[in-house]
Amino acid sequence: MDILYNADIIVVGAGPAGISAAISAVRLGKKVVLIDRAKYPGSKNMYGGAVYSEALKQIFDEKTLETLPYERIINSNTWSFLNDTGSFDLTYNNSSSKSAYAIKRFNFERWMIDQAKKEGVYYVPNTLVVDLLDDNGYVVGVQTELEKYYSRVVILADGVNSFLAGKLGLRKEFVPKDMILSVKETFKLDKKTIEERFRLKSDLSNGVAKMYFGGLKEVKNIFMMTYFYTFKDTLMLGVGVSLEDLKRNRLNINEVLDEIKEHPDIKALIKDAYPVEYSAHLIPETGYKKMPKLTANGVIIAGDAAGFINSVHFEGTNFALISGKLAGETAASINDFDYSGWNLSQYRKKLEKTFIMKDLYSYRNIIENLSKRSGSLSYYYPKKIKEFFEIITSANCISKSSQIRKFSFSFLRDRNITELLKDITTFIKCGIDIFFGK
Repeated sequence: MDILYNADIIVVGAGPAGISAAISAVRLGKKVVLIDRAKYPGSKNMYGGAVYSEALKQIFDEKTLETLPYERIINSNTWSFLNDTGSFDLTYNNSSSKSAYAIKRFNFERWMIDQAKKEGVYYVPNTLVVDLLDDNGYVVGVQTELEKYYSRVVILADGVNSFLAGKLGLRKEFVPKDMILSVKETFKLDKKTIEERFRLKSDLSNGVAKMYFGGLKEVKNIFMMTYFYTFKDTLMLGVGVSLEDLKRNRLNINEVLDEIKEHPDIKALIKDAYPVEYSAHLIPETGYKKMPKLTANGVIIAGDAAGFINSVHFEGTNFALISGKLAGETAASINDFDYSGWNLSQYRKKLEKTFIMKDLYSYRNIIENLSKRSGSLSYYYPKKIKEFFEIITSANCISKSSQIRKFSFSFLRDRNITELLKDITTFIKCGIDIFFGK
């Protein structure tokens, strides 16, 4: 049929991936419509709190980035194993680093939308896309609740639960182990107290990020990670647990967060602060192995909708920004009007040259392997670390050698050789995957 196109490219979803795609396409002279179901930018989305500067630099110039509404520069990172009363911490500080910013999601996406509109992107908020329009096996637009929009290419950046990609058969059905449920609370605390508590500067030139393993009092076979960020006058604390672990242990994610908040180390971080916001979000854990087909006739998938995330390193916004950029450039660069999946597959070829595919491949087995040893990471080793440091830091008039011998024997007694070998094998496998990745 003869189609009167409303735009060259329609982007569904105004998160970092979608906005990046729209900006990249409009810069190449295309008419772009960006559609989002949220009433205002960022209201339907959630992330931990970090946005990475190198990805931003690949999309925005230096002058534009001077207006970025960040609240702190993250240059102190701590990785911690929590036991029942304390922790074992590894902290890296680099006062000159500007690799990551703490930015509230709605401020970041509102800023990005403003940049997109300045570039000529037509932004349509508060509009739900309910279906894709088909013409002889090609996607030629979208059906919203009110009307039809036609375009030569549709970029799907509609998040982890992209039902549109599912309707096209581009991804497999999700199972509980494919998703992490993350919940996050934002706490209000005055700026001066935050700066004193975390030794931060008043000019916002430094900030703190913390990542935790363990922290639950009882042994539970769950692999969970807790994250914490400092902002200007707020603190953010969140936990992530796979749906499979929650189901198997009959746990409510809010119960997990509440227990973590009572841990002495965490309680000290949020002392005197009061909650002002609660949010929850699914995080894709499909990774490289269950990656959807990224292109079809008239369609490209980017961001969370494609499962582009590295949850081990809490990286997602950089994957979204760069995949969106490449999706927009690919859609806009087709000059012969052949928008077949084969022609659009240039997108995947471009991704293969970036950190996105390389990291997804290198980390393709990591979460699965670590999850199998979740009891070790979340409970057993934090407990043993506590016992070891209690020996070497105490002066209880008992010889250190006898205490260390007793600890070593108890370690072998409590951890039979089979389980210990499984732990060692798992860690070696993870190391080999990362070292010999792409």
